Amino acid sequence: MRELIRQFLEHIRLERGFSLQTVRSYGGDLARFEEFLYRDYFAEEKVEVSEIDAAAIRAFLASMARRKLAPSSQGRALSAVRSLFGFACREGYLAANPATQVRAPKQPKTLPPELRPGEIENLLEGAAGESELRVRDRAILELLYATGLRVSELVSLEWGDLDLEERSLRVIGKGQKERMVPFGRQAQVALRLWLEEWEGVRSKDRQKGTDEPIFLHHRGGRLSSRSVRRILDRAAEQAALARGVHPHAIRHSFATHLLENGADLRTIQELLGHSSLSTTQRYTHLELDRLLNVYRQSHPRARKTSGRGESS
Repeated sequence: MRELIRQFLEHIRLERGFSLQTVRSYGGDLARFEEFLYRDYFAEEKVEVSEIDAAAIRAFLASMARRKLAPSSQGRALSAVRSLFGFACREGYLAANPATQVRAPKQPKTLPPELRPGEIENLLEGAAGESELRVRDRAILELLYATGLRVSELVSLEWGDLDLEERSLRVIGKGQKERMVPFGRQAQVALRLWLEEWEGVRSKDRQKGTDEPIFLHHRGGRLSSRSVRRILDRAAEQAALARGVHPHAIRHSFATHLLENGADLRTIQELLGHSSLSTTQRYTHLELDRLLNVYRQSHPRARKTSGRGESS
């Protein structure tokens, strides 16, 4: 098992091109699975791949549930185990994948709360300012809301990925999949203003190489995902928003507002870079729940009735 896990992690890093963060996530889940097998389930120093069946995997998930780990964590671990044994089958170590017989824990239909249009405007204004880095901050927030990019995708952007005239950009998403994403005029204006400041900030980086990252920190190097979170926190505080704003909330707001204004799911799927339409369909379920709640609270015939059928 230990050797199989090592080979699998090497495979997804070198051959599949997964990001370092994704490889670490897989490695963490598989390390927990390995520890459970060796210490708790078999209690042996050596475990052969062929010994592991669906019962062992179910027992692993049950152990996670006893430790009060969220269904999302259990589902992610099961996905890692399925991928591991799928790799084992392709490499000829197993004839069938035992993890396909294990049902994933039911996941709650939850997404981070989206910002309503008024809140989005307040957040964008919270990043307003004339200093070079405030111009950068406004461009970051405008582009996040205009495109629905993941923060990791945003900070990896180079000026060569951007077509300011056509208002579109090329992004490399999860699994090294490339997609084209359009953006609007307000993001275009914000980016042009930042471009005017960019060279002055870039010149502060003594280690400047041949790359040209769009978003820079105050010393002129590429901005990190953690720094984007701090920028968001500062803008939310400036805008006096009652709740904290996670970067993913802007991505969800982008998708929800598109859906509310008539965009189809296939288009939203392509813009978000989701590999599966089922991931995008979560927005449909949540929007339907919201509409049902409004209907039940507003329509006279949908309200609770008394025993005689009269409106209560």
